[in-house]
Amino acid sequence: MHDFRSDNVAGAAPEVVSALAAASIGSASPYGADPLTARLTERLSAIFETAVAVYPVATGTAANALALSALVPPFGAVYCHDEAHILADECGAPEFFTGGARLIPLPGAHGKLTPESVARAIARAGVGVVHKVQPAALSLSQATEAGTVYTPAELDALVEAAHSNGVAVHMDGARFANAVARLGCAPADITWRAGVDVLTLGGTKGGCLAAEAVIFFNPAMAEDFGFARKRGGHLVSKSRFLSAQLDAWLTDDLWLRLARHANAMADRLAAGLCGRPGVVIEHPVEANELFVRLPEPALTALETAGFQFYRWDDGLIRLVTAFDTPAAAVDAFVKIATDTLEKA
Repeated sequence: MHDFRSDNVAGAAPEVVSALAAASIGSASPYGADPLTARLTERLSAIFETAVAVYPVATGTAANALALSALVPPFGAVYCHDEAHILADECGAPEFFTGGARLIPLPGAHGKLTPESVARAIARAGVGVVHKVQPAALSLSQATEAGTVYTPAELDALVEAAHSNGVAVHMDGARFANAVARLGCAPADITWRAGVDVLTLGGTKGGCLAAEAVIFFNPAMAEDFGFARKRGGHLVSKSRFLSAQLDAWLTDDLWLRLARHANAMADRLAAGLCGRPGVVIEHPVEANELFVRLPEPALTALETAGFQFYRWDDGLIRLVTAFDTPAAAVDAFVKIATDTLEKA
């Protein structure tokens, strides 16, 4: 039937594949000194309505870990949600690339942190105490690991809690496009205008093959980042192929059109399942992920029919829609689930 395990299981948007084919014709200077990379920087500066420094990399883990290394000393602390990808799913890469900084998990409902919890953690950190790691960065996921989205007002308050204590702000934007599409705001409104210092913009989940970008809203903060990327093994020699993917993805708002489709398919799933007996949707559906509890007979019927999804615990599953998720697959999933529930 369909694979709802992740948006990582999806292919690439045809426009991105075509751009790669076009970029392969002829020669170009290596290591980011090519016209496509220059154009990508210009395009992102226009999208974010400010001059930015842009560094393409191939993976989200590299993007997050290297970005944090520009903000945090080895004796620093990075505050993040206790389900944050940088904490739970990056195999210690942020600690490795920062040279030993500590990730401090904080709780929060529906995948979100609050200004109060951030301020409280910093106040208790032991600022200036030589025995303690020192507050250095706050990392926020947008959209969150629970599939929820921070509003501009929520980000303003969180950034204020960090900046007022001398703490920089990193945003893990693996699904940033889904957040922008849901909020309908300007990308600037949930990044630098809210005070975010550096964004890791994820293209891979949204329709690229393998392309992410580390974006500094204060280019002075990126003074040594090129060296860190090279030393970390993430300066791709034929960088034009990373830039070509992102450039095509961003052209004519393709990134947002693809994200709107993914979000709409998540909404369609939620609408079909909501209110059915035995169904509990754990978090608000605000991007392209659903966390839903279904009785075991329904899960078994869906798996028998060929649907794939990740099981969490106690009947909780995660469903992720993508830029190419067919509406027919969503409807078939809902029908099998609801038919099974009605027979129970």
